Amino acid sequence: MHISMTKLAPSALAPQYCWRGLVCIALCLVLTACGFRLKGVSPLPFDTLYTNINENSEFGSNLLRAIAASSPGIRFVDTPADAEARLTQLQNNRSLRELSINAEGQVEEYELNLVFTFQLTDNQGRIVLPPTVLRSTRELPYDPTVVQAKEGEITMVFREMQQSLVSQIVRRLSSPEVNTAFENAESLPVDESLLAPPAESTTDATTSVPKMGPMSPRSAPQINLDGSSY
Repeated sequence: MHISMTKLAPSALAPQYCWRGLVCIALCLVLTACGFRLKGVSPLPFDTLYTNINENSEFGSNLLRAIAASSPGIRFVDTPADAEARLTQLQNNRSLRELSINAEGQVEEYELNLVFTFQLTDNQGRIVLPPTVLRSTRELPYDPTVVQAKEGEITMVFREMQQSLVSQIVRRLSSPEVNTAFENAESLPVDESLLAPPAESTTDATTSVPKMGPMSPRSAPQINLDGSSY
């Protein structure tokens, strides 16, 4: 049996592709109208932002890049008067805590802690996002015989924890709670302390971990508690 197949002419296929293109365009328009946006992009309800976080520090530069990636239209300004919103760092600390001690009195495990507190206000000092405390904690085994290697590991873990906090901050800023607050800003409480120009942050831009030399029994590494490690 011979089966003949007729090849469709390009002119016959053109209407099909045309209709497919129109359907795709219509679908995109519907998704846009419904508020659909690409994953990772969450436009903020304001276009300009001021922060007292040191943008030259590792933490500050990572945070500003993450905010810009999440909300491409955002613009960072140098003075509060030029900003529609103000992101204020209230606390930024990190610490090490002994978790376990061996029979010789040497530390076997540490707990690493990061604590960051911030708030978001509009250009009238109204509190859009009240003081919010974010914490990150990790447990890390310690070996006093390989001090240098452990210093490097602690530095790496602190940076991972720091990046986790950056992601949490961005999610809070782009949350529905913030959008709703900006839409109803007239009813928000005012932070009177922000009516005066804030002092610039003098946070050190370097990221460091306390030197952890040979340890005597129960001795713990010293650590800067003022958050300058960011």
